[in-house]
Amino acid sequence: MACFDDDEDTLVEEIPVFLSKDLQDNLYIFQYPTKPQTHNFENVSVVNCCVKPINQEVKVDFALDMESRFYDQFKGEQFALAADGKTPIKGERPSFKRGIVDKQAFLSSRPLDDVDKYVVGVYVNKEIHLSPLTSIVQLRPSFSYFDKEDKRNKAEQKALNEEDEDEELQQVTVKFARSNAKKFKERQGFDNLMKKSDEEPWCETYWHSRSSSTSELERRKLIATNRQTSMAFALDSQAYLTKLIPTKVRNQGMDAVLPARAFSKVRLKSMPLLEQLKVILKDARMLSFDEIMKIFQDSIDSKISSEKLLRTLQQVGILIRGNWVPQSEVLYPSDTFSNANGVKSELMVRARDYVLFRFSRANSLYRQQIIFATQLPSEEATEILKSVAYLNADKKWELLLPPDIQFEQRHSFLVQRQEMVWRASEQTYNEMDYEKSPKHRTRKRSQRDSKSYTGNPTICPDLASSVNMSIAAP
Repeated sequence: MACFDDDEDTLVEEIPVFLSKDLQDNLYIFQYPTKPQTHNFENVSVVNCCVKPINQEVKVDFALDMESRFYDQFKGEQFALAADGKTPIKGERPSFKRGIVDKQAFLSSRPLDDVDKYVVGVYVNKEIHLSPLTSIVQLRPSFSYFDKEDKRNKAEQKALNEEDEDEELQQVTVKFARSNAKKFKERQGFDNLMKKSDEEPWCETYWHSRSSSTSELERRKLIATNRQTSMAFALDSQAYLTKLIPTKVRNQGMDAVLPARAFSKVRLKSMPLLEQLKVILKDARMLSFDEIMKIFQDSIDSKISSEKLLRTLQQVGILIRGNWVPQSEVLYPSDTFSNANGVKSELMVRARDYVLFRFSRANSLYRQQIIFATQLPSEEATEILKSVAYLNADKKWELLLPPDIQFEQRHSFLVQRQEMVWRASEQTYNEMDYEKSPKHRTRKRSQRDSKSYTGNPTICPDLASSVNMSIAAP
C-alpha cells in the first residue's frame, strides 16, 4: 500500500458556506415516522391546518381518497355517526361535516427540545447555504374521534344511571395507593405540560402546496442574500477546534446521552475529591481501600497520595470489616423518599445503620430479622441489604466482600475509632431488637377478692376439739 504525504493531497474544490437567518424563527422540519419512504404527500390535498406557536404543535388534516377501492364507505359513515351522534351537540364542532370519515388527522410531537445544533442546508450554484431551525416535529395519525365517541357514550350512560330511581346502594372498598414522591413529581410535570397545551388555542393557517408561488418565495429565503466574506483569521487546528466546540459544551453533550446515574470520566475528573468518592462508593457499593486507590491512580488522579485519599474517605464512607461502604446519608439524602413505598429518608438511614452494625457483629443476617427490627416494608429492607450484601445459597445475606485483614492491621486506629462509634450506638440498636421482640409470658394474678382477718382466727368447735384431743392424747 502506497503512503502519501499531506503535500501530495491535492485540493479538488473549495465550496463557500453561507448562513441565512431569514427563516430562523419560522423554519420547521416535518417528519412522518409511520409513513414508508416511498410514500409522500406531494399529491395529497390538505383539508385543514392548525398550529400552536407557543407550544410548537401542529395538526394537519389530509383528505382521504374516498373513490379508492381500499376505502369502505359504510365503515366511514359508521365511524362518523359514532363520533358525532345522530343529533350534534349545540355549540360543538362536528368531527366530520359530511357525515363520513373523509380526512385523516396528523398530530405533532417534539422528539427534541433543543435543536440549536441542527440546520437545514441547501446546495445551490456550488454554494452551501445553512438555515437555523425553530423546531423538529413528528406527525403521527390521530384518532381523536374514537375518544370523542367514548366520552359521549360515558355521558349518555351517566345520564341513564341518574334517571334510574331504583338504584341500589352498594358497599365500596376504598384503597389508597402508597405515595411515591418521584412518580408524583413526574406526573405533576406532565399534567402541567398538558394543561399549558390545552390552554393555548389552535390557530388556523393556510396550507400552500409545494408547487405554489408562495412556497417558492419561502424556499428562496433559504439562500443567504448577504454574501460578504468574513475576514480570515490565523488559528492553529487545536485552537480552532476548541473555538468551534468548547470543552464544556462537549462534556454537557456527553452527559446528556448517559443514564441518570452514570458519570463520564471527564465530568468525574472535574468534581472535588469528596464528590468523586461519593460517586465511586455509591456505584460500587463496597470497595477495599486498595481498589479505591487503583481507580484513582488509573483513571482520575495518578498523583494523589494514600494519606489524602484516606483522610477524605472517612468523611463519606464507613469502615466495616476492613472494607469501605458509603454512609447512609449519602445514599438517602434528607427530604427524599424510597422508590418502592415512599419511606422517609430518616427511617431508611436509621435502618441501614442498624444493618451495618449487625454485620459488624455477625457474618450473616436474615431479611426477616431486619424487617422485624426496623419495621420497614420488605422492598425497602431488601434494598438496604443489597447495598452492602448478597443472598447466598443458604438464604442468608453476607457482605459483598470478604474481610480485609491486612488493612485492619495496617490501620488499627481506624478500626478502633469505628468500634467506638458502634459501641456508642449499641444500646440504641439493642433496644430496637428488644422493643420488637415478643414479650415473655407472665402468670396472671388472681382476680378473686381475698378477705383479710384480724385477731385470732375463728375455728369450728368440733374441729378444735378434735385437734385438742389429738394433741392431748399420749
